[in-house]
Amino acid sequence: MSGDPFSLVGRRVAVTGANTGIGQGIALAVARAGGAVVGIGRSAMDETAEQVAEVGGSFASCVVDLSDVASGVAALETVMEQAPLDGLVNNAGIIRRADSVDFTEADWDCVMDVNLKSVFFLSQAFARRRLAEGLPGQVVNIASLLSFQGGIRVPSYTAAKHGVAGITKILANEWASRGINVNAVAPGYIETNNTEALRADPDRSRAILERIPAGRWGAPDDIGAAAVFLLAGASRYIHGAILPVDGGWLAR
Repeated sequence: MSGDPFSLVGRRVAVTGANTGIGQGIALAVARAGGAVVGIGRSAMDETAEQVAEVGGSFASCVVDLSDVASGVAALETVMEQAPLDGLVNNAGIIRRADSVDFTEADWDCVMDVNLKSVFFLSQAFARRRLAEGLPGQVVNIASLLSFQGGIRVPSYTAAKHGVAGITKILANEWASRGINVNAVAPGYIETNNTEALRADPDRSRAILERIPAGRWGAPDDIGAAAVFLLAGASRYIHGAILPVDGGWLAR
């Protein structure tokens, strides 16, 4: 391995759901490592673009609703036609909460479409292009602590995140010998908009922090750094791994 094994200089990486939170943190981390970022998602990514520019990085956006999987795949194919894409981070996700006895089919389907179905078919489209061109590539999926645990009142989210872990492994099995690395990061409790209510609740926040050996909530940068590692040459012999970035939560 020549050069800096943690550098993404000369690499172009697509990050889904890059408008905020973990996706934004990953986009910034890729830019800091020297990679060019393409944000893919249904919302405007102006804030992420500004932050990437501030660190001297390159950012382009592609607005598409990934719940429409065919449109998402078509958008990714357009991105790959514009210029080679070296890496794909499947970060976009949604969540619906209700007791399992009340959970609706509509809420089940919308979560599965974004959190699982799009992950597979975007990965498929990316790998098809790289394999056809005889080029290596990296896929990083964003899993969850609920890839390992059951959770409460989030049945479709839990099912999807368990599925992300499985998809990561099967794609690694099929593509590792052909130069495509497929791995996942499983974030713990991270300071994002999605966890704002939990952090604002003193009792819930205290209970969560007491369970985390590191004694703090994670930051989007923590996930970004792990994603960069799995996108870079340093992880060239890592395939099918689900890397918890959780402050030690699962060790308790």
